[in-house]
Amino acid sequence: MQLLLGKKILVGVTGSIAAYKTAILVRELIKLEAEVKVIMTPASTGFITPLTLATLSKNPVSFEFVKNENGEWENHVELGLWADLFIIAPLTANTLSKLASGQADNLLLATYLSARCPVWVAPAMDLDMFKHGSTTENLNKLSAYGNKIIAPTAGALASGLEGKGRMEEPEQIAAEIVAHFSIQSNLKGKKILITGGPTYESIDPVRFIGNHSSGKTGVILADECANRGAAVTLVLGPSIHSPLNPAVNVIRVTTAADMFKVVQANWSDSSIGIFSAAVADYRPANMAIEKIKKKSDEMSIDLVKNPDILAWAGTQKTSKQYLVGFALETNNEIENARGKLDRKNLDLLVLNSLRDKNAGFGYDTNKVTFIKPNNILINFELKQKSLMAKDILNEIETDFTA
Repeated sequence: MQLLLGKKILVGVTGSIAAYKTAILVRELIKLEAEVKVIMTPASTGFITPLTLATLSKNPVSFEFVKNENGEWENHVELGLWADLFIIAPLTANTLSKLASGQADNLLLATYLSARCPVWVAPAMDLDMFKHGSTTENLNKLSAYGNKIIAPTAGALASGLEGKGRMEEPEQIAAEIVAHFSIQSNLKGKKILITGGPTYESIDPVRFIGNHSSGKTGVILADECANRGAAVTLVLGPSIHSPLNPAVNVIRVTTAADMFKVVQANWSDSSIGIFSAAVADYRPANMAIEKIKKKSDEMSIDLVKNPDILAWAGTQKTSKQYLVGFALETNNEIENARGKLDRKNLDLLVLNSLRDKNAGFGYDTNKVTFIKPNNILINFELKQKSLMAKDILNEIETDFTA
C-alpha cells in the first residue's frame, strides 16, 4: 500500500455538503503513504471541521491568511510549491467561478494561483447548477489552463433531485491519483525539444514584425510531456504563458535567430522534436538604431529570409529521432501540408486552418488533422488544446519506439 510513498498531496476543500467525502479521500491517501496537507475555504469549515481533517491528514489545516493573533503569515506560495499534486475536492460553483477569473480573496484561491504542480478539481453541485452555461464555460477555462476536471457522477443530490452533480467517490479519486503517479509511458526519460510562441523581428527599438501566436500550444505540450516523465526543453518566443510543471526547462527567446541557436544546441541530444512555434519567415535587413519618424505617407522596409528552423532539424534528423511540425493554412490545406511534410522530412505534421471556427491563434480550442508519411490522414473534431496535446503525444507514443 505504499503506492504514493514520498508524494506530497495538497487537498483543497470548499463549502459543499460533499465535504464529508474529503475526510474519506484524505484517509485513503494516508493509507497509500502519501504526505497530505489540507487547505480549506472559510465556508467549508461549516461543513467539516479543520480538527477532523488535521487528525486524518496528520498535519495542521490551513484556512486563513493569518495563522494566529500574533500576525504570523500562512504562506500560500510555500504551500503551492510544496505539493506534487493539488486536488480541490469538492469544488463548488462559487469557487469554480473565482478560479476561472483569477480571484484570490481566500487562502485556497491564492494557493491555486501559486501552484506549480498539476491541479485537479472535483466539482460538486446541484443538477441545474452543474448544467448552467456559466459552469460549463468556467470548467472549459480551467481545462484550458491545464487543470484536470474529475467529472461528477449522476445520482441522488442533496436537493432531492436526481442527476449529474455528485462529487466522484473518494476511492475512485485516490485510484486516479495513484494512476497519475504510475504513468507508464515510453516518453519517460526521453529528451524532448519543443518550440512555441511567435518570434518578434525588430524594425526599430519600438516596432517589430510578429504574428498572433499566443504560445499556448507549446506550453500545453511541454506540460503534457513533462507529466509523462520526459525531460523537456521548451524554447518559447514572446508569450505571457508559462508551463505549470516545474520540471520543464524553459528558454525564452525573442527572434528567429535566437530560437535557431537554441535549437541547434539542443536538437542532436533530443529524441523527439515538436516544433509548434510560429516563426517569422522574414526579418528587416537592417534594424534602425533610433525610432523611425513618420515623414511620408509610405515607408518601405527591406526584408531578408529567416533561417528555416524546422527544415534544418529535418536535414539533421537521424533514424533514432522523431520530428513533428505544425502548419497553419488558409487554402489547399491538405496539399500544402503534404508538401511541407515531405520537404522538411517530418514524421508527423499537425495541420489546422484559419477557416475553422474557434481554431488557431489565441483560442483555447483547436481543430487539427494529422498528416503522416504514406498519405495517412487522421481528422479530429474541435477540442480543447489540452486534449489536442494528448492526441499528439499519444500518436508519437504509438509511432516512436527508439
